[in-house]
Amino acid sequence: MSPTQRSKAHLEAEGYTVAIVERWNPFAKIRQDLFGFVDLLAIREGETLAVQTTSLNNVSHRVQKIAEHQNVGAVRKAGWRIVVHGWGKGTNGRYRLREVDCS
Repeated sequence: MSPTQRSKAHLEAEGYTVAIVERWNPFAKIRQDLFGFVDLLAIREGETLAVQTTSLNNVSHRVQKIAEHQNVGAVRKAGWRIVVHGWGKGTNGRYRLREVDCS
């Protein structure tokens, strides 16, 4: 299961309605995120959550990517929360989530 699918399942279990907004561009042969850094868009009453998903080892790189992105200010002004979800296996062999708020 990919980090995106893990985050989607996690957020749906928390009561969010979730859409995958990252798309494959076959011409450029790259994945393109909504606004340059959003993989998932999650909503529930009174809240919009923009989520960047990754492996546990790449969380700090994604946080830096968001902080430096030209669109982050507009997303923040819209009142969206921005988080990075990092997924990795714990010592017990089960996947664990590290969530970093970048709002």
